[in-house]
This record gives sequence, structure tokens and C-alpha cells, in this order.
Amino acid sequence: MEDFDYYEILEIERTSDKEVIKKAYRKLALKYHPDRNPNDKQAEEIFKKVNEAYQILSDDEKRQIYDRYGKKGLEQNGMSSSGFSDFGSFFEDLFGQAFGFGTRSRTKGSSEKYESDFLARLDLSFKEAVFGCKKQVKNTYKKPCSSCKGNGCENGAPQTCPDCQGQGQVFIRQGFMTFGQTCPRCKGEGSIITNPCKACKGNGFVTAEESFDVDVPAGVDNEMRLRVSKRGNELKNGARGDLYLVIYVQDDEHFIRNGTDIYIEIPVFFTQILLGAKIDIPSLTGKKLELNLPPNSKDKEQFVFHNEGVADVNTKRKGRLIAQISITYPTNLNAKQKSLLEELDKSFGIHSKPYENIFQEAFEKIKEWFNDKKKG
Repeated sequence: MEDFDYYEILEIERTSDKEVIKKAYRKLALKYHPDRNPNDKQAEEIFKKVNEAYQILSDDEKRQIYDRYGKKGLEQNGMSSSGFSDFGSFFEDLFGQAFGFGTRSRTKGSSEKYESDFLARLDLSFKEAVFGCKKQVKNTYKKPCSSCKGNGCENGAPQTCPDCQGQGQVFIRQGFMTFGQTCPRCKGEGSIITNPCKACKGNGFVTAEESFDVDVPAGVDNEMRLRVSKRGNELKNGARGDLYLVIYVQDDEHFIRNGTDIYIEIPVFFTQILLGAKIDIPSLTGKKLELNLPPNSKDKEQFVFHNEGVADVNTKRKGRLIAQISITYPTNLNAKQKSLLEELDKSFGIHSKPYENIFQEAFEKIKEWFNDKKKG
């Protein structure tokens, strides 16, 4: 295994749980997938590292060994991830079966070099996700190379792989056990190209770019998928698959979203906590909402405004706006403020020092302990 840290490559903490690991993997796998970075060797290498890291950290046993003994411990236990090749089923588990990544629906001997459907990332601002928008998408898709008609050969057709005899797999016998693995020569294709097409370098496809507008409905959230029909890769028969846009929403400076609920923190000065207050707070629609803060409210206490949250993308039913107060105190006092506070403190009399009665009893009890010890 190459020497790199699995947690660093996924950009997560060592204490991260499985859900955090999975989300980090999905984000990075989408960013560096070869379909989205054609002919980018650096992105391809990062993609491989991301996959290797996820395979280890998503498995409790492998992760435990890695945390204690590192990669050498994995190798000693025969848990190297370098032989992993079934990316199709791997992505189906993570992204759903609607999306192709080059191996899922193509069978051995298929004349297509890639899937018709693919994923792409769509970044939205907080406002665009909450209220919906029309968003311009710049899309890079694959289409068959016109020079070689999509077979990757300069002249003629690919030859049957001599190592696997067109099966796409080779078999290794160890004792009485036989193991199958993807043919390293043809990479599971069952055929090889001896004279690559100069136009597409033997890939059988070239890339094309386009721009179009997409209507994003109000209420979409992180990792939701938006299907755009006939904007996927182009096959040899001229038909195009579908593009699936995976949505990622930027954070907002004031609002925090949890599903259809919106949270906002309200800083409240300590005098308002004692006296109570009426505070105007912003809502998503721009209108002011009145928060009636009762005296002696507690720090982090929450006040709920129904139907002031985000509209559900399917039902259109709105969630809640939840205002959470945060008590603030002065960082310094001038002479007049200090004098006023001292006067206020004195006005409460014995109530301003509740600890005195409690601790006086404690002091007397401790004295008795030491007196009893001396007598003994």
C-alpha cells in the first residue's frame, strides 16, 4: 500500500463515525471520479486513494487494525484493499442504482465504453436552495469518437485478450482453491487494442461541453439529486442518457438548516434576561418576527415559530424557525457603570450573596471535624 493517511485523504477526524466517513467519501468520490476528470492522472490517483481509505475505514474490523497497527497491520492480516475492483456495486450502495459509473450496467463484450448516465455536482447558495432558482449548468459529457466509430482502434476492431480469452477474468489456483480476479491486461474488457486511435488515444470516446439552464425547485437540500433528462453521455446509437445533479448547499451566516427547520441564534444582553424584552428577529421571508422574551429566560433556551421554516420540496409544507438565545455580558465597565452595578448589588441585600449562608454551615462543619480529630 502507498504510504498515506486514510483519515487525512478523506479530510475527517480519527473519531468520525460511519455516517461522517460515508458523507466524506461521497463528496470526494464525486469530485475526483474519472468520468468528471477525463485524462486527469492526478484526479485519478486521488480517486483511488479515496476509495482505498473508504474500504478500510467503513469496515469495523479493518479500521480497528489500522488504528492500532497502521497499514502494515492490514497487510499482515491479508486485508490490503489494492485488489478491490468492483466499483460498480460499490457506487450503487452509496449513490443508488440509478447512477452508472462505467461498470454497473455494461456487460463483458459490450460495445459501449462508458455508461449513459452519470453524476455531477451542483453547488447552490443557501438562498437558491431555500427559494429555488434557475441555474446555469456547464456540462462535460462523453460521446463516441467519430474517427474510430467508438471502438478505440485506428483501423479494424479490438482483439480478443490472449490472457483471459475474452472472459474478462483470470483465475489463480492456490492448493485446492481457485480464485478469480479481473484480468490485469484488458482490465475486464475481454479485448485489447493494439493500434490505438490517434484521435481518442484508444479510449473510444471524446468529450464535449454544453451549457443549459436547470429549474431548481424550492426546498432542495444537501445530497438530493436532480435528474436532467437526455443530458448524459451519448451512446453509439446517438441516444443520450440522463445527468443526475447531486446538490451541495453553502452555509448561511445567520441561519442553520436542519431539514425543513431553520435555527437562528439571538444574542441577548444580560439586563434583558433579568427584565424581559421584546425582540424583532429576521425570518426567511424578510418580515420581522416578534420574540417575547420572558424575564429570567435561560441561556440556550429555544422559542419556536411554526410555518416559518423551509418548504418541503415534495409536500410544500413549511417547517419551523427556532430562535435560540445566547446570553452576553459586558467585557469591561466604565466607572459609572461599575458604580451603578455596585449600588444594584447592595440593593439586593443578603440575596446578592446566596453562597454565604451555605458556606458558613460548611465552614462550621469542617471546624468540628478538626476539633474532633484533636480530641481523639
